[in-house]
Order: sequence, then C-alpha cells, then structure tokens
Amino acid sequence: MDYLFNLINEYLENEQHTQMVFVAFAAAAALAFAFSLIVLFNSFTSPYENRKRVLTKVAGGTQTDSGSRMMHSLDPITNLMLPKKEKHTFEVRQRLMHAGIRSESAVKNFYAIKMLLVIFSFGLVVVVGSFIPEASAKQVLTYSCLAAVAGFLLPSVVLDHLAKKRIKTIHASFPDALDLLVVCVESGLGLSAALQRVAQELDVSHPELAEELNLVNAEVRAGVHRIDALKNLAERTGVDDIKGLVALLDQSVRFGGSIADTLRVYSEEFRDKRMQRAEEFAAKIGTKMIFPLTFCLWPGFFLVAVGPAVLKVLEALGR
Repeated sequence: MDYLFNLINEYLENEQHTQMVFVAFAAAAALAFAFSLIVLFNSFTSPYENRKRVLTKVAGGTQTDSGSRMMHSLDPITNLMLPKKEKHTFEVRQRLMHAGIRSESAVKNFYAIKMLLVIFSFGLVVVVGSFIPEASAKQVLTYSCLAAVAGFLLPSVVLDHLAKKRIKTIHASFPDALDLLVVCVESGLGLSAALQRVAQELDVSHPELAEELNLVNAEVRAGVHRIDALKNLAERTGVDDIKGLVALLDQSVRFGGSIADTLRVYSEEFRDKRMQRAEEFAAKIGTKMIFPLTFCLWPGFFLVAVGPAVLKVLEALGR
C-alpha cells in the first residue's frame, strides 16, 4: 500500500490529491472485487446446491430456499456489472451459446471474470514494479493500465476462440449427421425419432452435435414446436448450413412437402457445396504457394545450382 501511495504521489506531486485518488481507487477496487465474488458465488454455488438437493431429496431444503432468496436479493447489485445496451448483452450471450455455455448466469459470470482479471492484472504489475527500483512511477502506472486493459480483453479473446473452435467442430460433423438423418427418415422414422437416433449414433464420434440434437429432442418433449426447437438449434450452434436446413424444413412443413424429399435435396445440394468449396481451395493453392516458393525454396535452389559455378568463376578470375 505504501508503495502504491508513493507511486501515485510521485506521479501527481501533490499529497492531498494523492490521498483522494488513493482512497477512491481503493474503494472502487474493493467494490468491484466484492461484486465479482458475489456474482460468481451466486452463479456457481446456489444453483448447484438447489439442483443437488432436488435430485437427491436431501433434508434441509429450507436453508437452500433461504440461501436462494438471499442470492436473488443481490441481483440489483450484480446487474450493475452488465452493459446497459441490450444489444451488447445479446451478442455476449450468443457467443457464449456458440461456445457451449448456456447457463442463465453465463453473462454475469463473464463480466465478473473480466472485472477480477482487471483488478488482478493491475495489482500484479504494481507488485512486480515494486521490486524493480529502476522503474519510474509513470512507467509502472502505464504498464499497470495496459495490463488492466489486457485483462479486460482476454476473456473476450478466449471466448471468441472457443466459439470458433466449437462452430468449426460442429460444421465438420454436420455432413455425417445429415447423411444419417436422410437414411433414418427415408427408412420410415419421423423427424423427431430420426433426430434421436442420429444423436445416439453420433454420441461417440461427434459429442458436440449429439448434445445439441439431444437438447432439441428434450425441447420437443417439453412441448416446444419442432421447427422452433430446430431454430433454437441453429441459433445455439451458429453454423450457416444448419440454418439453411432449418429454413428448408420450415418451408416444407408449412407447405405440406415431404420431409424425406426435402432432406434428400438438401443433402445433394450440400455435397455440391462441399465439392465447390474443395475446388475453390484447390484453385487457391497455386497462388498461396508463390510466396513460400519465392522466399524459401528458390533461394536454396539457386544457391545449390548456381553456387558452384559462381565459385569457379571467382576462382578463375582470381588467378
């Protein structure tokens, strides 16, 4: 604390202003840390205990209900960490769903982790700077602010990476699921039964897509309309091919078409798209190979092929 106080005092060169800034900074850090811990405790502990007691039917539900009421009473405090614009909250929730995180408190957890990382990064750089006597106050504060910004951006970068990785995995497993779905529907199964069968078959090879299909079946059994459940699947996965399939099935059901014929047509179109995509990648290989050939292979080739001749010419000229 003394080091941080002296650091701010060296930067401001006014002891009274330093005391005000130090008190404000300490209060803001304490409040942010407390709010973050409350959000995480509310999100992780209470739902788990409630669900565990409901499933196992253990006595003592009164304490759980009182704890749940206490946690819900803190919602006005935890909601302060959420962005004011509903658009930003929706985008974060959508990215969390694409990454496979679908809990109701996922958005609060995300911003709580951001706040904790900001405080931790800032404090870590300040502590490390105290062991470096050569570092000035301005340098330590500058690097601390940069570390805080990095801690704020790091969860977003990790979330984007997880979402893209999961979308790529589901996109790679979608052709197998589509072929199995066509076979099941053409063999006489209904769409719901076919989705359940495909989910069982893909449980080992493609667990991410199997989990999403099982969730669709659970929504249908709970009373959600089949097309609405498939639209929710498209929103959760974020795969464009699944969105196209859901739109085509919606039109088929709305106009009374055959689901088997619809799936067969879409499967053939999907194979054509995959072939066109493969041909596009193959056509780009020649252009992409120019730079490695120019900067990596050609210098070595000329060195091996022309190098001995150049040495002999230099040796002859030297004589």
